[in-house]
Amino acid sequence: MITTVPESSHNAHPLAGQKMSGARMIMQVLADEAVETIFGYSGGAILPTYDAVFLYNEEQQRAGGRQIPLIVPANEQGAGFMAAGFARATGRVGVCLVTSGPGATNTVTPVRDCMADSVPIVVICGQVSRAAIGTDAFQEAPVTAIMGSVAKHVFLVTEPERLEATMRTAFELARTGRPGPVVVDVPKDVQNWEGLFRGSGTLPIPGYRRRMQALTERRLDSHAAARFFEILAESRRPLIYAGGGVIHGNAADALLQFASAFELPVVTTLMGIGAIDTTHRLAMRMLGMHGAAFANYAVEDCDFLITIGARFDDRVAGVPAKFAPSARRIAHLDIDSAEINKVKRAHWSHVGMLPEALHALTAHGRHSGFRGELTEWHAHLEALKRRHAMNYDHDSERIQPYYVIEQINRHTGGEAIITTGVGQHQMWAAQYSDFRGPRLWLTSGSMGTMGFGLPAAIGAQFAHPDKLVVDIDGDSSIRMNIGELETVTTYELPIKVVVLNNCGDGMVKQWQKLFFKGRLSASDRSLHKKDFIRAAEADGFRYAVRLERKADVPRVIEEFLKFPGPAFLEVVIDPDAGVYPMVGPGQTYSEMITGEFIASRHEVNITPPGPSEMF
Repeated sequence: MITTVPESSHNAHPLAGQKMSGARMIMQVLADEAVETIFGYSGGAILPTYDAVFLYNEEQQRAGGRQIPLIVPANEQGAGFMAAGFARATGRVGVCLVTSGPGATNTVTPVRDCMADSVPIVVICGQVSRAAIGTDAFQEAPVTAIMGSVAKHVFLVTEPERLEATMRTAFELARTGRPGPVVVDVPKDVQNWEGLFRGSGTLPIPGYRRRMQALTERRLDSHAAARFFEILAESRRPLIYAGGGVIHGNAADALLQFASAFELPVVTTLMGIGAIDTTHRLAMRMLGMHGAAFANYAVEDCDFLITIGARFDDRVAGVPAKFAPSARRIAHLDIDSAEINKVKRAHWSHVGMLPEALHALTAHGRHSGFRGELTEWHAHLEALKRRHAMNYDHDSERIQPYYVIEQINRHTGGEAIITTGVGQHQMWAAQYSDFRGPRLWLTSGSMGTMGFGLPAAIGAQFAHPDKLVVDIDGDSSIRMNIGELETVTTYELPIKVVVLNNCGDGMVKQWQKLFFKGRLSASDRSLHKKDFIRAAEADGFRYAVRLERKADVPRVIEEFLKFPGPAFLEVVIDPDAGVYPMVGPGQTYSEMITGEFIASRHEVNITPPGPSEMF
């Protein structure tokens, strides 16, 4: 059965009733969903749909209509991360189009990455013809079985008549509620099938739609708001802990209004960076394993923790029972009821759409004339910022990575889109870059996927062709998807790629130095032969420079960022530079390691982690 939306004759789809192939239907639904860019790699089982993309764009070119470019990566994993970069930078659904077998399995990592970070993408996979499914046919893979455990939902289209409705439903599922990746597996014969295009209709998923309707209609009532402000009135040291849900829920403006109205300071998670302007007077930067020392100390000292769109994950609350130890009350606002009381018990909670909930709290507080007395708390936080500021060895003759990022930040002013791989460079970028708003910081959070930065930057640049996009990468991370350098130059994207080269897996080396007596097992790349500059030049970068002298940093960074086109910069950094602060596995904020140059207020002993605590 297919659920259709009744339409009067004057607003029916102009192509309703027209006979077309399944592949053409897929393409038309993408057009109807206002898809701007498709990222994908072709192959035998998806060829009918690739041909439909070509024919659609040819028709649009003749008619002067809107074409939908198809961007070809070096690898399907790159396509998935490009779709994710597009989605993260816009909040809209990214689209990835790949073939069966290895084409589909190469997208497993981006799909899991999007699921872990709540990013909406639709992955359309070709599949062998229905008659061949289960026979170990050429390039067959059990996509539903593989993807079922890592995606928000997976469809295998075995009834051609349901294809059109399935495609629409995939977009609905991807973007509603807690966003996530949806996979549609389409056999080749279903793509070749011909039938009548309806122009409307979705699959019957009544349970999901009831939950979504209840979620969107749920309002924070005056009684709940009053109780919240009763708790806030008892507090002398309130603190907002904002996560990625604020950004995914388009609640950054509402958060700023709420925080400003009642002078509430804000710490953010790695995924929540940009939820509040990092230069705002109420911003206390990032908390967690590699959060600012002053942010973590603020969490230690607060007496009321207001959690918004965050989930107390292990990189923030490594020891849940000792997280925010002075907080007598915890409030939790989230779109997902499963997150409430999952790790920390909430004394006050609300499940619903974050902008509406925050607006309701702000309105209630203003209407009731609420005034908190937080002068001493703000003075305390300012003192924390001064005493425990981010810092490093400014006198070192070697190039310090923090200095490089500070110089990049001086030119971007918090307005650029910054993507990263995963590792030390990721944390340095988070710590030393400014972000004036949401969707400027794109990184792999929960999955921690090396190789994310470069393809994500490509997706973001297609989403925002007029914005400056900078991929801050590491020498090990960029190796994972280095083939996408050619994609940058093929499409003449003005992306700026900077590789902080410390000759290895920097974060792994840091752990090995701290916890494994310096035994650098399989993490040192100092003897490897990769010449990044020649690689970039071979892939068409006209600007490809290696930076090795500290005195040259300001000049080279400026010319690199101002270069009018794709630019590649390798910076040979101090191989011993570490990421500090650092909260070791299984340790609390009071045991935070701050390194030589950031002041600590606790005496810390470094102890090796147990086997279950690694990474």
